[in-house]
Amino acid sequence: MGVRREGREAAVQFLYQYDLGGDLTPEDLAGFYSFRGISPAARRFCQNLIDGILPDKIKEIDLLIQQHAENYELERLSAVDRNILRLALYELLSGEGTPPPVIIDEAINIAKKYGTEQSGRFVNGVLDQVQRILKKKN
Repeated sequence: MGVRREGREAAVQFLYQYDLGGDLTPEDLAGFYSFRGISPAARRFCQNLIDGILPDKIKEIDLLIQQHAENYELERLSAVDRNILRLALYELLSGEGTPPPVIIDEAINIAKKYGTEQSGRFVNGVLDQVQRILKKKN
């Protein structure tokens, strides 16, 4: 598994934990890394993703999910799908150099690995809608 995939998967797992457990401290994050056992490079990538999302961007990202997950309320989405979308949308919005098709493909693959049978399709649909809108704005 590549460094970025490892970092993304760890970020989704931490966001899931954050989502279900509420406020976490830096000590919780250190414990998570220790328990998860990821490489130093993946840890740095994961940390950048988490720092970008929590706590400042999560509300903006959740609003995008609500706007583009037609007929779904944010709270009713599976926690796995919700956090995969949060991660991918942060990456799409940040414009840090990863091409959008790569971000979307990674999110779909993570959804297939950790979500339900429908997760990959659902994540793809939401991210595709957002990506089309972002393309029009640029």
